[in-house]
Amino acid sequence: MSICGLNNAKHKGILDDMIEKGILTLEKEPWGNKLILKYKISEKGVRIMKEVLDPYEELFPREDKNDK
Repeated sequence: MSICGLNNAKHKGILDDMIEKGILTLEKEPWGNKLILKYKISEKGVRIMKEVLDPYEELFPREDKNDK
């Protein structure tokens, strides 16, 4: 989430919903006196992503940066 610039407090409801639906998994890892939350895409999440994004990419392919 930090890489994407997302705020855990603001987006926690969305993430919790995705975990409940089996799209994401959550690992809690202790780090000193803090807890690191690691969200990972599940196999179900990968299947959904491929079902949705692959057809979209075929219709609207990304521009190759080398073509410019």
